[in-house]
Amino acid sequence: MGRVVVHLHGRAKDASFRASISDYANRLSTSGVTLVEHRNQTEPDVYLKEIADKNPDHNIILLEEDGEQLDSLQYAEKLKQWSLNRCDTHLVVGPPGGFGPSSDPHTSISLGMITLPHELAAVVLLEQLYRASTINKGLPYHRR
Repeated sequence: MGRVVVHLHGRAKDASFRASISDYANRLSTSGVTLVEHRNQTEPDVYLKEIADKNPDHNIILLEEDGEQLDSLQYAEKLKQWSLNRCDTHLVVGPPGGFGPSSDPHTSISLGMITLPHELAAVVLLEQLYRASTINKGLPYHRR
């Protein structure tokens, strides 16, 4: 059974973002989704290499604005697929300046065509994963 690991580049500086990240991480703890906060001083290529080196043969997906766009139901389907994989899936929220050329060998998903501060992107990603988990469990959180 595969886990989903969300990687954040640094701890959110803003207290409201930290609270939201913590809230959604707690809600997701029973759904096989975990959160890892990395040092925010790390360069994008070093950050990605560290994740890849610690998790060889795992699925690494970056959050980038030009990545695959998913709606909430598609996130639910992806979460179901990731949970059924033999290896873990690592969703990587980048540093404030993005990943640059170090993103080339990785697949990516997008939270939309807008540019978000990386701390807000983390909150939106975690909320979508929580929404996806409630859809998969048949809970009424998601409304159409």
